[in-house]
Amino acid sequence: MERLTADLLVVGAGVAGVYAALAAEAKGANVLLLAKDPLPSGSTPWAQGGVAFPLDEEDLEAHLQDTLRAGRGLVEEAVARSILAEAPRHLERLTTMGLPFHPEPTREGGHSRPRVRHLGGDQSGLLLLRGLLTHLQSPVLEGYMAASLLLAQGRVAGVLAISPRGPVEIRAGAVLLATGGFGRLFPVTTNPEGATGDGMALAFHAGGVLRDLEFVQFHPTALPNGALVSEACRGEGALLLNSRGERFMGRYDPLLELAPRDVVARAVHREREATGGVFLDLRPIPHLEARFPTVVASARALGLDPLREPIPVAPAAHYAMGGVKTDLRGYTGLPGLYAAGEVASTGFHGANRLASNSLLEGLVMGERAALAALEDLAFPPKAEALPALALDPHHLPALRVQTEPAGVVRSGEGLRRALAFAEALPLEEVPPLEATRAALEAGHLALLARLLLRLALLREESRGAHFREDFPEEAKEVYHLEAQGPHVRRVPAG
Repeated sequence: MERLTADLLVVGAGVAGVYAALAAEAKGANVLLLAKDPLPSGSTPWAQGGVAFPLDEEDLEAHLQDTLRAGRGLVEEAVARSILAEAPRHLERLTTMGLPFHPEPTREGGHSRPRVRHLGGDQSGLLLLRGLLTHLQSPVLEGYMAASLLLAQGRVAGVLAISPRGPVEIRAGAVLLATGGFGRLFPVTTNPEGATGDGMALAFHAGGVLRDLEFVQFHPTALPNGALVSEACRGEGALLLNSRGERFMGRYDPLLELAPRDVVARAVHREREATGGVFLDLRPIPHLEARFPTVVASARALGLDPLREPIPVAPAAHYAMGGVKTDLRGYTGLPGLYAAGEVASTGFHGANRLASNSLLEGLVMGERAALAALEDLAFPPKAEALPALALDPHHLPALRVQTEPAGVVRSGEGLRRALAFAEALPLEEVPPLEATRAALEAGHLALLARLLLRLALLREESRGAHFREDFPEEAKEVYHLEAQGPHVRRVPAG
């Protein structure tokens, strides 16, 4: 077996992982990155929206209030304030690195004013990640998937990975998870194929805490194949119409098309059920093809012409607000293990992520987690791999269909039925070297399906992205749900 060592091992090479690696190598650390797919990888290249930076000191408070409002009581205010206060420094650094942010910010859903910075129109995530990668000196192992965490003397000491060239043991002074979300659990998603919740499953299997998994954001406007139609389109004037040609958002929220995503997603869902379809009219946007080339190309690939007529849209699984619980330094509570980006639950997003706050969190928390990890390096002499979680991948299509009750609108009956199916799947612990990538990914999704459905059943209220038909009101008590091993507990928010 190939064996490698590093001071810091970063698992995942999206914005959080690459920015973390840049921060660590700037301190002289020996850094190694794992990328499950060829670069540029992860969900970051798929991000059409930009990065939400407060405009100035006064706007920091307004940005904070927008974040709190979108998060429906579950945003940890101290966490949000801390991340937003640090944002201007990162914008300055990125600009110094040569990233070509558009000089005029745009407004997106839930924001009270324009503050979202874009790169290349609707290619912000891709251009951001490419720009960061040009500065990266550390090696990236492409096509390597972490199959299991290595444990030694009560701490995480590396990973056992599988690759096209065979297995590899990577020992590290600390491990930083930046593996993204689990959108591929759902039948229709804006996420790439690799978004299978690997880091969340690995951390949970090692004893970590997963928090608020029931909060999954559904993007209101995706094409039938899951291709994203950026929220910035509505910020620039695109209109939502039902199949009767009626502009309907006025019946749901005074902010119309710029209401928070959970509101718009439910409105789209209801109008599709009531009228048979929802369409997005992009024609009011000046210079549409130049402003949103990716959106136009995606529509045309399906035989649609957004320059001539409204295009069909529907909600699609987009972003996981929950994940591995961390503190403000990215520490997971497991010695030697840190997390940043969508894999983590910092308390920044609450029950509903404010548009374009995710790339900002990836930058701020990526750097913080890397620097904290460098203060916590240890190299025990001997480490052992945990068993891997695996499922026959042939079960995955049925799991995705059965998980539909955990979509935009939920009910206890549907969630119980889906949970019974997920718990009956033959999820196994196997030696890591005996598992394939497909079996590992299916196993991780099966585990997360069980946890998500269990937490969604326990949350007998509607809050943010979690909407229960049988409990349509917010509960008076505001709380997080945490899963650790076989136990689930309520933790008061704030």
